[in-house]
Amino acid sequence: MRECTNCGSSVSDRYVRVFAPDETDGPRVCPHCEDLVRDGGDVREARATR
Repeated sequence: MRECTNCGSSVSDRYVRVFAPDETDGPRVCPHCEDLVRDGGDVREARATR
């Protein structure tokens, strides 16, 4: 298991393979992040709390 680089939550290797860019060690944001969200190929601040 790897960790999200934003919040430190554990994410599966499968999640990393799909959502993390090849040049990074882990995902920049995950479903557990409350302050950031994925937006296409980028990451942006969340507009509302989840």
